[in-house]
Amino acid sequence: MRLIFMGTPEFAVPTLVEILGRGHEVAAVYTAPAKPAGRGMAPRPSAVEREARRFGLPVLTPETLRAPDAANSFRAHGVEAAVVVAYGLILPEPILEATPLGCFNLHASLLPRWRGAAPINRAIMAGDEETGVTVMRMEEGLDTGPIAMAERMPIGPDMTAGELHDVLARLGADLMVRALAGLERGALQLKLQPATGITLAPKIHNRETRIDWARPWKAVHDHARGLSPVPGAWFELPQSGAPLRVKALRTTCGEGRGPPGALLSGRFDVACTDGAVRIVELQRAGRQPMRAEQFLRGMKIAPGTKLG
Repeated sequence: MRLIFMGTPEFAVPTLVEILGRGHEVAAVYTAPAKPAGRGMAPRPSAVEREARRFGLPVLTPETLRAPDAANSFRAHGVEAAVVVAYGLILPEPILEATPLGCFNLHASLLPRWRGAAPINRAIMAGDEETGVTVMRMEEGLDTGPIAMAERMPIGPDMTAGELHDVLARLGADLMVRALAGLERGALQLKLQPATGITLAPKIHNRETRIDWARPWKAVHDHARGLSPVPGAWFELPQSGAPLRVKALRTTCGEGRGPPGALLSGRFDVACTDGAVRIVELQRAGRQPMRAEQFLRGMKIAPGTKLG
């Protein structure tokens, strides 16, 4: 098929590669404009743009799709359908109607659960034991379109958002090419999303990232792994000067009890309201991630120290 691909982050790259590998023709790639990054703040293209350039594909980086000529430019590519994966811009109705077969979105949840920007993080933070990927035909509502295909998978008890992201990216790429095969044959069947079980997955805000030790250990654990590695759930370690901010990148069930936030052992078990969380991997601001035992060898922290 002749397609337009629309995507921006690393999550979208496997789908682009898989589409090309299956022989589809990508007439154009739409992605977010390059953003300043690094020490020199030089413009850095998106992950999708870098991959598209590697394949020699035409790349477009519009700031908006609501310009008067946007739909005409989109239609001029002469494609049958568009594939959308974490693109970042809302597709207005003229764009959605600019292809004969429609725009198909890969979403990282089992819709209608976790509609919105951060489905992977929200699923883990909520303690979900299962998630998946969904291909839907897009409409103007937020992830409300009819479902074409879905694939389920379990979430491991200690799995982080970063690990789940990578698994779902691969699973989603395979699901999308299967959906496109059905679309090409005229055999793709769509069904409306259920009216029940709807949850929203808004963007993660900075105010949500600080760890609250006065919660059950499982809630603290899910919070930490749901924000790992980015943006990272953090706490403060008391120092003689300013407190040291530390991100908890990997946690599991700990041992012991005590006042919430108290360090219970030399294994970095921290008390919560009903038990303890063990910090397995962490990261100081501006430093590389390290195992907790390495951190404790360099930072002598007495048991009973209260973490903020």
